[in-house]
Amino acid sequence: MNSDKDLSNTFPNVAVLIPCLNEELTVADVVKDFRAALPDSNVYVYDNDSNDGTVERALEAGAIVRHELHRGKGTVVRRMFSEIQADVYVIVDGDNTYDSSAAPLMVKQLIQEELDMVVAIRSDSTNRFGHDFGNRSFTRLYNWLFKSNSQDLLSGYRAFSRRYVKSFPSISKGFEIETEMSVHASQLQLSTTEIKTQYRSRPEGSRSKLNTYVDGWKILRSMITLVKNNRPLFFFSSFSFVLGSVSLILGVPIILDFVSNGLVERLPTALLATGLAVASLLFVALGLILDMVAKTKIELKRLFYLQNSQL
Repeated sequence: MNSDKDLSNTFPNVAVLIPCLNEELTVADVVKDFRAALPDSNVYVYDNDSNDGTVERALEAGAIVRHELHRGKGTVVRRMFSEIQADVYVIVDGDNTYDSSAAPLMVKQLIQEELDMVVAIRSDSTNRFGHDFGNRSFTRLYNWLFKSNSQDLLSGYRAFSRRYVKSFPSISKGFEIETEMSVHASQLQLSTTEIKTQYRSRPEGSRSKLNTYVDGWKILRSMITLVKNNRPLFFFSSFSFVLGSVSLILGVPIILDFVSNGLVERLPTALLATGLAVASLLFVALGLILDMVAKTKIELKRLFYLQNSQL
């Protein structure tokens, strides 16, 4: 590893990606700050069908503006990653809550340590209890499910290598996209790190698009789906364990009665216990089959990743 790699000579093409929906009050400051922090980068604002002056403010600030009419952060990210060609990608929300001065360090660390993702973890509270509690809860759940040590699962400020971006098969539509990004890195065991950065409150008059309860449910549902798709043996074995335990609780007394007196006195319960036992075995078998499928999908993702071997 060469610690003396030069940013400008080695990776001249850095793209700053800013997904926006009705960020008229903040987008110009975000564009200006990141153009100053990364002066050689191309700053793209992807407007997600805003109905205010977001596009005009972004153009005035010097951004390259493109459009994605189908609303949803995941939809915008998928469009950005497919269209933009760069060596290093920095993605940041357009609400002016993230510190642009951290961007050069994130890019430098990505390059020098040959990483695939650098996540800016928020060192300060969002000043919204629901958001903070949800982020901490989802981060702990994610770490347990995917054997990770993430500190800020839902951070919207990240830097990526080209090979990460071009091998990322996003399916999310909304704010679940950050979870999917982290799962992709865990799945392929990619090199990642986190750095702390300041987090500011939204300026007065600017409104968050994240709904604590609705989007929280979507993130939880997405996480469950990701576990089912990526760790099917664990997912279906959990159901198998529950069904098997209930089957044993119901069936053992019946077996003991049959051994002692030779009679099955509670036939409906016996049938139920037998059905639960069969279902438990079927869930294990399903988990084993889908686990082989999941491993095949991971290998395909790894092949796409290796095809983009240039950082």
